[in-house]
Amino acid sequence: IVNKGIAILFVEQNVKLALNMADRGYVLESGHLVIEGKSDYLLSSEKLKKVFLG
Repeated sequence: IVNKGIAILFVEQNVKLALNMADRGYVLESGHLVIEGKSDYLLSSEKLKKVFLG
């Protein structure tokens, strides 16, 4: 899919599952983009942990 330039919108509440399947992620909170980046960055991001853990 990547080699053909095709993108897929994957909406999932399980963050680990989604980011393990994706190259990039976009995290929305109340309809606003709060963080975006490559999956490995997001999985280790303190900001992402704060968004989901308060």
